[in-house]
Amino acid sequence: MRPVYDYVIVGAGAAGCVLANRLSEDPKVSVCLIEAGGSDRHPYVTMPRGVAKIMRMPSFVYFFKTNPEPRTAMRQDYWVRGKMLGGSTSVNGMVWVKGQPADFEALAAQAGTQWGWSSFARAYEAIEGHELGAAPGRGGKGPLRISISPERNALTKAMNAAGAKMGWRFKEDVNEPDDGVGIGYMPRSIWKGRRQSAAVAFLRPAMKRPNLTVITGATTDRVLFEGKRAVGVEFLKDGARQQVDAKQEVLICAGAVASPAILERSGVGDPALLASLDIPLVHAQPAVGEGTSEHRCMRMQWRLSKPVSFNLKYRGLPLIASVLRYYLLRDGPMSGSSMEMRTAFKSRQDIETADIQVQLGLYSWDLTKPSSELERQHGFSTIAYGMVPSSRGSIHITSRDPGEQPAIVANYYATDYDREVILSCARQMREWAAQQPLAELIASETTPGPAAQTDAELLESIDQLGVAGLHTVGSCRMGTDETSVVDPDLRVRGVEGLRVIDASVFPVIPAGNTQAPVIALGWLASEIIHGRG
Repeated sequence: MRPVYDYVIVGAGAAGCVLANRLSEDPKVSVCLIEAGGSDRHPYVTMPRGVAKIMRMPSFVYFFKTNPEPRTAMRQDYWVRGKMLGGSTSVNGMVWVKGQPADFEALAAQAGTQWGWSSFARAYEAIEGHELGAAPGRGGKGPLRISISPERNALTKAMNAAGAKMGWRFKEDVNEPDDGVGIGYMPRSIWKGRRQSAAVAFLRPAMKRPNLTVITGATTDRVLFEGKRAVGVEFLKDGARQQVDAKQEVLICAGAVASPAILERSGVGDPALLASLDIPLVHAQPAVGEGTSEHRCMRMQWRLSKPVSFNLKYRGLPLIASVLRYYLLRDGPMSGSSMEMRTAFKSRQDIETADIQVQLGLYSWDLTKPSSELERQHGFSTIAYGMVPSSRGSIHITSRDPGEQPAIVANYYATDYDREVILSCARQMREWAAQQPLAELIASETTPGPAAQTDAELLESIDQLGVAGLHTVGSCRMGTDETSVVDPDLRVRGVEGLRVIDASVFPVIPAGNTQAPVIALGWLASEIIHGRG
């Protein structure tokens, strides 16, 4: 006889951990959480700068490969996702960017009024235990602890001063709910030197409850249906197929790459694709896997004339000293997030909100080597992109085997709009670097470098050296229209007892990163489930 639970949650990532916590608060409700990965208790996960190591370990991350295309110089791009409790919140760069009010008002226009800024602001106020305390749209006493990067040196001060000359107001909190324009120190899901993942903040406290069952090392194959009602989940664990039943609902929280694949293997998708793989059709939904959106980031780097970067702190004896300091004091270079600062600004002055984000790191990469290695000279780096790209791609399975990777068409920079935004970004960043006192610290621009001046040359740099932002959305789009995959209550259209709750439901990327919006999505989804079942 199969185990039976009220709710079966697939995926212990940002939203899945929140849902497991919130739904299991009711002792009369039984919850099963299924995760393909294992435990998150690894020193490289706990130590924030361990991200550089953990992101190269196949036992803890998926390396999803995109199809080669011109915007990746005909090479495969890598969309890395976490494979452990906490999902990608256990392996990401820990930056905490929440999106602007205008993003969520745009979401409400497409997906229903309950998804506007007032709802997300209320969720953030409940979720965050922020170092800066409570404020509108910010929480001071929530379970997820947020701190501000403490790094203050000649370089960070010069960056802020140069930003002021560009009209980018210094912000104590770069997530202030305004038009988004500004510069400041990066908020981080780090507290007292430790990563604060969704597993740490939400799942671990809930795992003490007897009504929550967590199954790890279990790769979900498909949702089980009786007619058009979801009644359970089939997964592979230790080489054997197992099944669990859901009395109320199945909640898919597997992420924007895996969730559409699970739907397709379950018989919900484009009929022609499913027929080609001999998958019985449960419900025809051609939008599954379509409408995918992802950032392709432009790298810009500068060589410094003074020793004010972190490059030498992450090699040789200084690295050993930094690691020892971390384990003794829980601070120092190994306790920081992937990026220390953030700026956002407009590609054109006639638009209402910032549409460009640049994350600033106090180190620089040696891009002449295939491995991730810092330069031996002092430098700093930036990761830049248009926050809300208009180009759309797709994600579809090519096999019934859940171990096979899907086909991912990124379709980066396919629109004139996306190309115009990133070119504006590059030119404004060069103008920023020319401002004093930052200019006097800079010896030269190394990436793309002074040889890249024309639009074509700058775009070529993105093709050759760009990286995926790892903020995929849209593959199970939410909307009020009948062609959307899920409705405003996150229910999969055309079937019963099944919802998708993760980044895949966002029609567009909330301006910036996706960790914070997806955690807030999970929080709000739990309210919908509690209130409407």
